[in-house]
Amino acid sequence: MRGAMRIPFTKMHGLGNDFVVLDGRNGSLPAMSPPVAKALADRKTGIGCDQLIMLEPSDAADFRMRIFNADGGEVEACGNASRAVALLHGQPARVETSGGVIALEPLDGGARVDMGTPRFGWEDIPLAYAMDTASMPVSWESLENPAAVNVGNPHVIFFVEDPYAVELDRLGPLIETDPLFPARVNVNVASIADGAITLRVWERGVGLTRACGTGACATAVAAIAHKGVTSPVTVHLPGGDLEIAWEQGGTILMTGPATTSFTGSFEWSDFAGDAT
Repeated sequence: MRGAMRIPFTKMHGLGNDFVVLDGRNGSLPAMSPPVAKALADRKTGIGCDQLIMLEPSDAADFRMRIFNADGGEVEACGNASRAVALLHGQPARVETSGGVIALEPLDGGARVDMGTPRFGWEDIPLAYAMDTASMPVSWESLENPAAVNVGNPHVIFFVEDPYAVELDRLGPLIETDPLFPARVNVNVASIADGAITLRVWERGVGLTRACGTGACATAVAAIAHKGVTSPVTVHLPGGDLEIAWEQGGTILMTGPATTSFTGSFEWSDFAGDAT
């Protein structure tokens, strides 16, 4: 078993979607595993977060960002975490993620992130079988005919009259784990009024969150592509607002706040146990 190892961390959030960031860009961190990530994310016995973020060296970009959801599963992208990392880095950067290379630019109190190009093919989401992703011929109770967009991770978007009237805490996990989505899926319920979007998100591997950056991107793209919404569009989330800009064939630009909550450190062996 490895000797004592004290690991520094930075606790951050974007519109209340919170992260524990471990900075290993110098190659100093031990290997992360889903059980360790889940233990650190636990709000009662760990540090507590929606996502654990690991920064590592990269040959393809300035550095690499790995993202572990609260259930310990590693995912491809996280828009709110990208803004937090931009704030932490303090200067423009290209960042490698499992969903592709993104570009970060810190701003006063937040950041702008180029999230890359959205994908709409059924195999890109991915879905279990071919169908029209602009208006999928499927439903779960009152939620029907969603759009599907991959923005580094998979999303389905239901446009409804009132997102707050949807029992998303009940329907979200049913849709997330439906066999139609072999990689599971993030579930968005949204309404459009006065050219803006109101959005709630059931996040894959996390649950209901106060904000989801990739959910805002996917929903804005679907609204611009299929609902006649004009770019840029403001997305109202429970935790606050994001601005999303996208033109057909281009990349998605997300602008919004990020904040450092506090810093600290932990003993690696307290969470990794004999696995170290």
